Amino acid sequence: MALADFASAAPLRLEGHGGPIRSVAVDDAGKRALSASFDYSAILWDISGEEAEIRERLLGHDAAVNDIVFVPGRNLAVSASDDGTVGVWNLENGELIARFEAQSGKKFVDVEVSADGRLAAAAGWDNLAYVYDLEEMRELAVMSGHRGLVNTLGFSSDGERLFTGSFDGTVRMWDARTGDLFRTIHRHGWAVNVLRVLSGDNHILFGAVDGASAILHIETGESVIDLEPHEGPVLSLAVDEAARFVATGGGDGRIHLYAMDGWILEENHENPYGPVWALAFVPGGRTLLHAGLDDFAIGWRFSPRAPFEPVESTYPRRFQVRGEMDPGEEQFARKCSVCHTLSPDDANRAGPTLHGVFGREAGTLAGYPFSQALIDSRIVWDGETIAQLFDLGPDIVTPGTKMPIQRIKDPEELDALVAFLRRATALDGQDENTDETGGNR
Repeated sequence: MALADFASAAPLRLEGHGGPIRSVAVDDAGKRALSASFDYSAILWDISGEEAEIRERLLGHDAAVNDIVFVPGRNLAVSASDDGTVGVWNLENGELIARFEAQSGKKFVDVEVSADGRLAAAAGWDNLAYVYDLEEMRELAVMSGHRGLVNTLGFSSDGERLFTGSFDGTVRMWDARTGDLFRTIHRHGWAVNVLRVLSGDNHILFGAVDGASAILHIETGESVIDLEPHEGPVLSLAVDEAARFVATGGGDGRIHLYAMDGWILEENHENPYGPVWALAFVPGGRTLLHAGLDDFAIGWRFSPRAPFEPVESTYPRRFQVRGEMDPGEEQFARKCSVCHTLSPDDANRAGPTLHGVFGREAGTLAGYPFSQALIDSRIVWDGETIAQLFDLGPDIVTPGTKMPIQRIKDPEELDALVAFLRRATALDGQDENTDETGGNR
């Protein structure tokens, strides 16, 4: 039985990431889903049964994966990452078959593919938008002109025009193949975070940092419909043209669901424990996938509406500071816990487990894909070298690695973190006060 038709089933749940989920997508048949995460990975899911199953774990980016989409008509996906690259994936075997780099090396935050599957576009935090030819696997055009970060983009139905939204508060229209600017469609005044081109190519749905979301008429640039505002930035949008639904997700943890016929606010859903970074409809007009700070995405069955909907999130999360914490544990929660565990299992986190890290040579833990720079570093982790990571920064201590920069300048806080790690990562029988090498910090 298809999930979209299984009204009495438990909520659809995509659980398998080791970090917050930044993006979700569902294919047109409603049988497969994609998710992208802070854990440096994306996952291809089979959602054709009663429970979601992992089909491929897509590994190849060196930083958080911010967005991923299916390529229509082909067994491919395209992703955008904090590592400043766009990846093209073969979904048959999970292989990364092409990789495009930003001119500046700065992050990509959004990616879209034309309806014919021939072009992909990526929004860069170098104030540029890029278009790639997926037939020839090459960069085709670069759109330059925004005076702020490019946050979002979308193609016209024929793939000839590209629409972009930027931190500079504008929505612009470009020639998708040459990169030439046609014109600025709209000036909102606040940063435009997300947009979707609606069927017919006459209107654009957008959401902004001031909580506003609206329908723009492309020719006039006027806002023809203003939707219910969020009490925080609008972070995600989803459109189901077949079922005639639109959803907006905000930093306030709320999801607004609209019927496109009349733009009536049909339903509200709220998670008070964090933002809604990702939304995707499951075809069939009943279920909406949403994700945020949790390591999983969850389906909200909005039709028929469940009489009671418990909040699936846990709070506080492992990386959120709680009261009465050990000072070192507090620093670990803030700086390390999103990427690392303290137990032998790495839980699919972005970084390797820290269990037994004292006395271990960098880049030698079996089963983790370390960067070559870290493997070649010959560093042995002890109190001093771990402290240097947070004092000087990994860009100085381990240049060329994929470690994110986390700095602690307060000596007492740094000492507390090292002391906590020594206790919490000790192997059975290892002296918690001494490194395996015999040296004290």
